[in-house]
Amino acid sequence: MSQIITQFPIVFEALNVGFLQTLKLFIITLVGAIPLGLVICLGSMSKIKPLKAITKVFVWIIRGTPLMIQLLIVYYFPGLALNNPVWGGGEEGRFLAASVSFIINYACYFSEIYRGGIQSIPVGQDEAGMVLGMTKSQTFFKVKLLQMVKKIVPPMSNEVITLVKDTSLSRIIALQEIIWAGQAFLKGSQGISGAIWPLFFTGIYYLIFSGILTVLFAKLEKKLDFFR
Repeated sequence: MSQIITQFPIVFEALNVGFLQTLKLFIITLVGAIPLGLVICLGSMSKIKPLKAITKVFVWIIRGTPLMIQLLIVYYFPGLALNNPVWGGGEEGRFLAASVSFIINYACYFSEIYRGGIQSIPVGQDEAGMVLGMTKSQTFFKVKLLQMVKKIVPPMSNEVITLVKDTSLSRIIALQEIIWAGQAFLKGSQGISGAIWPLFFTGIYYLIFSGILTVLFAKLEKKLDFFR
């Protein structure tokens, strides 16, 4: 027990550094995937058949393959297959590759949530917009989009909380996120080896982070009750 108390400051500092990397990846993924998901959604619903077909096939491939494989392909493919290591070999390159992989993956999942939300809005909303002299884009952004938000919050919240845990997959390309930091003490790091207890603390970080998001989404749903 005394040994754990002695080691705790070292472990706690390393876990905090790893968590900041996890948090950064989480935020960048959301910032990129939320708008990109809407673009992909509009492409999958487009009346231009080639664009619609290409978008649907792309979404099918991304949703049908593991995120871990996508991470490995995005990171290693340019260097091994094209002899052009665009990401470099440092931590920044690994983080950039992970960000691109996560944004594309989650954008495809978000696009399907958007599509379901848009299609759940009654067709009469479009007709009402036309009567009022609004264009299709005005009807979508000023009328349908606001109603869609209420419908997509529950499934979006599930995906966002899943994203918190999925960030741990980035360690497959040696990104030093929080689980990488905790596992390092098991293998040997900063004079500490064979210590499994830091991994339990990584679980606490995830629980607290997920708990905060759950509370925030619950409050958001409550505020959107006026759309009932």
